Amino acid sequence: MTIGGISVHCVDVGHGRVATGLRVRVARLDGTVLCEGRVGAKGLLEHPALMGDGIIPGGYEVIFDVGAFYRAQGTALPSPAFLEEVPYRFHIADVAQHYHLPFKFTAWGFSLFRGGA
Repeated sequence: MTIGGISVHCVDVGHGRVATGLRVRVARLDGTVLCEGRVGAKGLLEHPALMGDGIIPGGYEVIFDVGAFYRAQGTALPSPAFLEEVPYRFHIADVAQHYHLPFKFTAWGFSLFRGGA
């Protein structure tokens, strides 16, 4: 059976590894911040607010702090970087479904989609 909630998985495809340390913020479009944290060793933003009653029907936004991530890795970037913060807006209609959000990125581009979970 599918479990509701949101999972965020981040991969730095430019370096071929999960994006450990990438700062991510998840909020509702009404401005309510659900969580803010860093991606762990498994490439996931793990936070209890992303499961259960905190997820309601409506609009959401995930912000990925790509510029700061690459600076922390020692990657030379222009100022400002081509990608600083990457926003991703989506909507949830059925809270019983799980919304898996894979974020694949480099300093110059990204892919975001609803994946299978």
